[in-house]
Amino acid sequence: MYQYASILGVIRTFLIILLIYFGFKILARLFAPFLMRYVAKKAGKQFEQQFGQYQRPQDTQRKEGEVSIDKEPKKNKSSNKDVGEYVDYEEID
Repeated sequence: MYQYASILGVIRTFLIILLIYFGFKILARLFAPFLMRYVAKKAGKQFEQQFGQYQRPQDTQRKEGEVSIDKEPKKNKSSNKDVGEYVDYEEID
């Protein structure tokens, strides 16, 4: 036996789908700012936590006005003479 869908059942199903769709859109517009604010705060806290791990603890122990300069070690630059030939050029106006 086959059962056929009535036209009222199809219309009712279509209206329920539209109601759910538009209801979700309205609720999303209402709650999206709160959700975005929550996500931004959470990301900010995580950033602060990760940034705090990389700070040196000795920086907090320095006295006010004390200056410390950290330098990178000098790298020995060795030029490679076998790189190629230098070609002079002229600018053309």
